[in-house]
Amino acid sequence: MRRVYCDANATTPLLPEVMEAMRPYWMEQFGNASSIHLQGQEARKAVDRARETLARFFNCHEAEVVFNSGGTEGDNTAIFGLVRAGDHLITTSIEHSAVLRAAERMVERGAEATFIAPEPNGLIDPEKIRQAIRPETQLISVMLANNETGVLQPVEEIGRIAAEAGAYFHIDAVQGAGKVPFDVRRFGCHLCSISAHKMHGPKGAGAMYVRRGTPLEPLIVGGSHERRQRAGTENVTGIAGLGKATELAMASLENGTMERVAALRDRLEAGILAIAGTGVNGAGAPRTANTSNIRFEQVEGEALVIALDLKGVAVSGGSACHSGSTEPSHVLMAMGLDKSAAGASLRFSLLKTAMDEDVDHVLRVIPQAVAHLRALAPEVAAARG
Repeated sequence: MRRVYCDANATTPLLPEVMEAMRPYWMEQFGNASSIHLQGQEARKAVDRARETLARFFNCHEAEVVFNSGGTEGDNTAIFGLVRAGDHLITTSIEHSAVLRAAERMVERGAEATFIAPEPNGLIDPEKIRQAIRPETQLISVMLANNETGVLQPVEEIGRIAAEAGAYFHIDAVQGAGKVPFDVRRFGCHLCSISAHKMHGPKGAGAMYVRRGTPLEPLIVGGSHERRQRAGTENVTGIAGLGKATELAMASLENGTMERVAALRDRLEAGILAIAGTGVNGAGAPRTANTSNIRFEQVEGEALVIALDLKGVAVSGGSACHSGSTEPSHVLMAMGLDKSAAGASLRFSLLKTAMDEDVDHVLRVIPQAVAHLRALAPEVAAARG
């Protein structure tokens, strides 16, 4: 059976070039990057090369790149590293749980937080952020691209608002990195989090842009690694993979790859929308090229995920971090969908390596799967009484 992976926003496979870049640091060049002998120097060179690449990607100075374990650590570091009791934090109700749970933790510790709701199309209105600012506002944290809908947020305008207010600005760019043109100077942020495994790099590796002069308290303390901003022996293998994945991501933004993916996504979306009782969540808003979140009337999303998996198609009902939850998507609920519509929505997110044949297969199997589940719906409802 042909298998088609449409869950790239959850994770992506390593590209062969990334695997090759990582290979030496598992065995032959195993040194600790903090050691001064030859093996340590070889490891340090790998870290330095990756830092140079990330600096080009972020458009920042090399000293402003901090390697870490990924997006969750970066998001946590931004909030726990800047916000204190008595401070005010502004974020949105559609953020990743790494931001939302951290914000809630800070409220428990005596800070205050404002959660801005999106418009029905998933966009955050910058004016609502401006109106929420107080004299004690310390940090504004807004994602670049939503992990469930792909909706791109107006971070440049929000960055200008933060600068006018004298507040620090953090961007969770985990889902936008490698998919849209990237420039932290243009975004106007002080902090920015990315994760390797969302752009064909290894799991457990990530990086953070930390603007020079930002008084960020480290989340992990110990040795003097990463200029005392993140203690712990460097994950040289993961960092090498992140560097190569970032290099390839930059190339894909210049060689038309994302335009090709966008065309595939649009064809997939149009084919699915030909099925009666379907609609796009986030329609009309700018979105990442690979993502489409579609609701199916009279269908349970979880059942459709299973039905498609049996037909060789991997999709998601929402964030991978909540895959075991029976609660509807907090993102879709915040956009105004009721529980039924939110629970009947699926996320299709294409890999950069997706092909026409992948879309063809999905469009062949999904109408039958939807029709079958809709035919069962009255029987299921009756059985539940």
